[in-house]
Amino acid sequence: MYHLRSKEQSAKVPQSFRHEFSQLSLLAIATIPAMILKPIRITLFAALAISGCAPTALPPQEGLHRSAVVSLKQAASVSLTAEQRAALYLDAARAAAELLDSPNSGGAARTIYNQAAADLTVLLRSADNNWMWNRPLAIASGGRVYQLRFAAGTRDGIYQPDRFTSFVQASKVDMESVKIRHRQDGLGGALVGVYISSPLEPFSPRIGVTAPVTATLDFKGRDVTLSLLDPTVKTKGRIAGKERTLDADFSAPLALYPHDSELWNGLMGALHADKRMNTTGLYELQPYEPNRIPLIFVHGLISTPRMWRNVINELETDPVLRRRFQCLVFSYPTGNPPAYSALRLREELQKFRQLHPDSKDMVLVGHSMGGLLTRMQVTHIDRDAWNVIGKDKAAQFFKNVKPGDLIDRCATFQANPHIARAVFICTPQRGSKMAVGTLGELAIRLISLPGDIVSTATTTLGSSISIVTGDSGRMPTSIDGLAPSNPLYKILDSRPIKVPHHSIIGDRGKGDTPNSSDGVVEYWSSHLDSAASEKIVPGPHGACELPETLDELRRILHLHLQSN
Repeated sequence: MYHLRSKEQSAKVPQSFRHEFSQLSLLAIATIPAMILKPIRITLFAALAISGCAPTALPPQEGLHRSAVVSLKQAASVSLTAEQRAALYLDAARAAAELLDSPNSGGAARTIYNQAAADLTVLLRSADNNWMWNRPLAIASGGRVYQLRFAAGTRDGIYQPDRFTSFVQASKVDMESVKIRHRQDGLGGALVGVYISSPLEPFSPRIGVTAPVTATLDFKGRDVTLSLLDPTVKTKGRIAGKERTLDADFSAPLALYPHDSELWNGLMGALHADKRMNTTGLYELQPYEPNRIPLIFVHGLISTPRMWRNVINELETDPVLRRRFQCLVFSYPTGNPPAYSALRLREELQKFRQLHPDSKDMVLVGHSMGGLLTRMQVTHIDRDAWNVIGKDKAAQFFKNVKPGDLIDRCATFQANPHIARAVFICTPQRGSKMAVGTLGELAIRLISLPGDIVSTATTTLGSSISIVTGDSGRMPTSIDGLAPSNPLYKILDSRPIKVPHHSIIGDRGKGDTPNSSDGVVEYWSSHLDSAASEKIVPGPHGACELPETLDELRRILHLHLQSN
């Protein structure tokens, strides 16, 4: 959903992959978090206060609002010039604004006003190479002239007009990929603002960075001010002489990202890591704001950042979290060894901090193997830490490893001082027995790793590679990295996690903790004595979208706000 900068693979399964797909299907079903058996619940309060219906159709051409409806319909004609259409949109919005408090036509006027404001904004931003955008305009209509100006951006919730390169009406976004559409009913044109540069700026998804935007038109006679409001910050705007609740769509920006198959892309990322290396990266889902806390989600094995779409959508129903956090995702092909993927995450977080030195300290949320990558961001491991597996073995492993080379950077690392809290969801802190079973062996044989990683590791480590892969002597994959025998777990357990951290652990509903399992990871592996809190949720390994998981995430995030 968020990560591909190159053209996506087709969702049609090629003949050469059908055998791999069928053999790995059981492992995929056990691990992929998108397959949730229990539906998300929302409270009646949330349904009434946050979740609204999609915008309704235009009112009939009758009553006080008749002229506004006629103008709005005429404005949709592509045979007119951009200036003629803009004038008609303004006519419709102005007529509707005058009726907003009408007992008979107020509802119809709101619908007309909202659509006119949204459609006019899209038209002005896209018409004729943007010549009508962000400049004072004199727009003639019926012998009179509208003087249109754009409101300047402010720090309290008004966007700069050039903050986005395009807009999409929220009502036209395909919402199939989100389970629940969260809206706020009110006044203004609900839009998705999209910012995309060429070439892409750092941390930008391929389609650009999206955000909810509400466009308002405030009339003083024929003088009009077009404002682009951030509804996550401002809940009201001045329209027709009053401060009024804004119309907003908080789910549409997430739904605008591609809807490609989570299972297919997750499988290919695991099996063909060598062909998916260009997907690796940290991606912003919202425009960067220095006063918001980066909340970074890290997916697990046989998965992609798409798995977080509904989690983020549900968290953002909370107006406080929506206003105080900014969401990012880390994407990586999950066939690579976890220590290597953790290195890439470490590098991306460092780049983010370098680009945004004013950024607030981050919160990381990792699921499954993504939790291991997260743990390796908040733990200090030096060469001495490896002595826990035996000084002779540690000396043998590092015999030909030079400080600063690839193996050294994967095996030794500092805790990131700019991470303030970590959340582990269904994380195999000591591995998973599934990695050493028949399915694990099959997956190891099918995974293709990047040639340069394989060459560097085998050349540097030689026979010492068996220290992490056992007697096989092969290049370790992500499946090897999840085996309980992997020395990394003993090494990590020997050193403290440097930040407050929390565990969310699945129990498949049996209630037999500490003898429980989420179907992939057993409790003895997920549990951390050092965790500030531990929540057992009644669900499988893919428990991220469970109501209990979401409630716990909200609690942890509010706790973080209270302590900062």
